[in-house]
Amino acid sequence: MALYSEKVMDHFLNPRNVGKLEDANGIGEVGNAKCGDIMKIYLKIENDIVVDVKFETFGCGSAIASSSMATELIKGKPLEEVEALTNKAVTEALDGLPTHKIHCSVLAEEAIKSALDDYRSKNK
Repeated sequence: MALYSEKVMDHFLNPRNVGKLEDANGIGEVGNAKCGDIMKIYLKIENDIVVDVKFETFGCGSAIASSSMATELIKGKPLEEVEALTNKAVTEALDGLPTHKIHCSVLAEEAIKSALDDYRSKNK
């Protein structure tokens, strides 16, 4: 069995939604000191819908794939669904991650929640 699924490899080699979103109204950045992965998620939210999302990730292939898949899962979705996104959903959408790489999907979830918190703090 391969270490990484075809979906992980596809999102690593062809990541979706990469880059900086200049008009983002929610930005979240998280990192894992143990492995050195850093994720930054940019959200553009209008009428409680994520109309655009981008990411910048410095890290391993699993971190990049997790960021890419997470952005795909929330793009165009209402905030209620975005808030419910879990690392487990990201991992499942990627057809699994090796146990020692699950923290990458956790970082993706945390980065999105951080961006939502930032959005809320600016739009009270």
